[in-house]
Order: sequence, then C-alpha cells, then structure tokens
Amino acid sequence: MIPAAVEYTRPSTVDAAIEVLADEDAKVLAGGQSLIPLLRLRLSAPTVLVDLGALADLRGVRQDGDDLVIGAMTTYDAILRDPLVGRYAPLLAAATQTVGDRQVRHLGTIGGSLAHADPAGDLPAVSLALDATMEVTGASGTRSVPATEFFVDYLTTALAPGELLTAVRVPNNRVAQGWALVGVAALCRRDNGNIADIRVALANMAPTPVRATAVETALTGAQAHHTAIIPACDRAAEGTSPADDLSASAGYRRHLACVLTKRAITGCIAGYVDET
Repeated sequence: MIPAAVEYTRPSTVDAAIEVLADEDAKVLAGGQSLIPLLRLRLSAPTVLVDLGALADLRGVRQDGDDLVIGAMTTYDAILRDPLVGRYAPLLAAATQTVGDRQVRHLGTIGGSLAHADPAGDLPAVSLALDATMEVTGASGTRSVPATEFFVDYLTTALAPGELLTAVRVPNNRVAQGWALVGVAALCRRDNGNIADIRVALANMAPTPVRATAVETALTGAQAHHTAIIPACDRAAEGTSPADDLSASAGYRRHLACVLTKRAITGCIAGYVDET
C-alpha cells in the first residue's frame, strides 16, 4: 500500500525537533525500520513526520564517569563496532549483532528501537538487564528515566508529547581488575576429519598454569566430533589441584574447567578447515 499524505520535516537541532513534536500527531523517524511498514499499511497515519537523521549530536558513544552514553541516533552497526561498547557492555554488542540484516543494522538506531517499545524486540530487554537510563529531552529540559519505568505498555513508553529520547546511559559493567575463576586456552589442528594435534591449558586450577593432559591424550587422533569431544572434556580437571576459597569451591572449579574446556574445544574445532 501507499502511505497517507504526510508533512515531512528534517530539523537540524534537537530544539527544532522538540518544537515540531509538540504536535501530538507528529511521529519520529529514527531509522524507520518499524515505522515505515506501519505507514505503508496505514496502521499509523501521522500528520507530521520528523526525520532525526540530521541530528549529528545524537550519534556516537562516549564515556562519562562510570557510564557509557549512547546517542539515540547511533545505529546498530556503530554500536556493534564501538570499542567502548565491546569493552564495557558486550551484552549490547551481542544483541545488536543479531538484529535484522546488514542493511537494517546500518539504518536502525538504538533510540528508534527503544522508543518503539516492541516487547518482542531485543534492545528493550537488554536495556533492562543493563540497568540503563533513558535521557529524555523536552521543552522544559532533560530528565532521566530508568529503563524499569520507561516501558509503560504495549508499544508505549514514558515519553510525553513534545519529548524526545536523546541518549541511553549504560553503567560500565567491567571491573578495573578481575581474575578468572577458571581459564581455558585451546589450540587444535585438524587433519582429514581427525584431531591431529591439540593443546589445552588451564588457568587457576593449580599453583601454576597446567595442561589438561588427560583431554589432550584422549582427543589426539580422535574424530573431530562431539561424540569424542564431550567425554574427553569431562576429564579436564584430572591431575589439577584448584583452590577452595571465598571466590569458589574446588569442586565448582573442577566443574567449570570441564564446561569451559568443552566450549573452547568445540569453538576451536568449528573454526577449522582440514589440512589436506
């Protein structure tokens, strides 16, 4: 279908956008991945369409004290590639990686997704998990709305007429220093469907880094298949002497060593091409 006639405006400042949005029949275009299909089906028929594409101030990621501040017009692709997001909010990066296809990720924005408030969308749920805060700007200034209060009902948010979501504030979730309860490093070489060589090293499973020799022995020459990998990885803690301390029990570390070794080797094998 063809959308109904609508007045189109592309303001160059946030203040100008807010002035237009005072009209209750105005709709924001912040990527358009959700709005444009609604317009074409005439499920939404605003009188004014406010395109935020020219608001460069609403793009980008910056660090502000203990928070990341993400402009509402920052695209999924920009979030996915941003080093600050990767370091301090990897959950957000992982979520944006699965949104739509490449074209959608280059056009869709975090602000558009959150303001749309689709309960089936990924980013609203991620914003709750990250304890994010929405920065909302209107004629009277900017206010902060916790994610727990931002989503009001189906496709409905705490945004009032004349207000615009301008940024998302995410607490840094990476500690300054941290030590793994258990660490696993795996290197594999595959030949004609079999594991020709494998080395697995464990961190924090003994007074020194150790090799998981039982796993290496079991898998050397074995088929590169989960039927061999899984039982072999259950032997990852053999010969180790993990600490029993306030961070974790020795038993839990042994369990974790097996789980992480399975993940490491499975991922390692999945990325290989046979050397034949």
